Amino acid sequence: MSKRTVLYMLDPMPHNSPFDINMAIDADYDVVLPFSGVKLEDMNGLTQDAIFSRGPEGTKNTGIFIGGRDIGLAVEMLEVAKKAMVPPFQVSVMADPSGAFTTAAALVALVEKQLKSIHGLELKGRKAVVFGGTGPVGIATGVIAASCGAEVTIVDHASLDAALDKANTYGRLFNVQLDGTCAASEADKAHLLHSAEVVFCTAKAGVQVLKAAVLAEAGQLKVAADVNAVPPLGIEGVKRTDCGAPLKHATGSPGAIGIGSLAIGDFKYKLQHALLKSLLQHDEPVFVDFRTAFEMARSM
Repeated sequence: MSKRTVLYMLDPMPHNSPFDINMAIDADYDVVLPFSGVKLEDMNGLTQDAIFSRGPEGTKNTGIFIGGRDIGLAVEMLEVAKKAMVPPFQVSVMADPSGAFTTAAALVALVEKQLKSIHGLELKGRKAVVFGGTGPVGIATGVIAASCGAEVTIVDHASLDAALDKANTYGRLFNVQLDGTCAASEADKAHLLHSAEVVFCTAKAGVQVLKAAVLAEAGQLKVAADVNAVPPLGIEGVKRTDCGAPLKHATGSPGAIGIGSLAIGDFKYKLQHALLKSLLQHDEPVFVDFRTAFEMARSM
């Protein structure tokens, strides 16, 4: 009789995300066990408790999910868990803090696909701007796009220091080149759009970042994508269900297209579901971060 499938959900925040718990249940795990307030120094002990208690065969039916809001901490926790494995006692581990890795992977993969199919271009060499770029999804998006060879600027709405700090910190951590800037006014945004070819809007829900008048200043824009599903939407004129629809307000960029939040969200849901199920589908353990998520997003 095979052992039941178990997913340990380890989260440094005071509460685990109901979204992630529901995703785990929908991925058909028999038992989902949330742990909140988990510290980095707890990871070795918790991982070894999980692996040694189920035996070599039981570990194939066991997974660990790492949540939280800090993508740097999540990657550190993933590395500690990986080093805690003692073959043949090994389990698969997935990190997806705030859903940032799967959201960013879905977002960049959809933009990449539209950029190729509509404009015949690669992400490599494109000038990309990430509005809301200092949050978890924005940082992960910037890192993935930069790893594809895009020239990425992450944007903070209020603080140049915050943007530069995040760009330097995560650029070094993931060995990519990120630039940082602040766009506190409509003029600042318009200036960024003059040369931007790709726009990722990952700002706070319910905040319209790019209005029609600002979009009209774009002169090189090819694709603009918005993850905000709460009115007002982040990019004026981009509907939630758009996936390659003309970006009507970008009058200075003929052929520019938009990708909306529901198109991104639907793909993100399918991606996270597939990754959670994949934790139990390999003879050898897998370790999933934003890079693995993006590879799967591209294949899907």
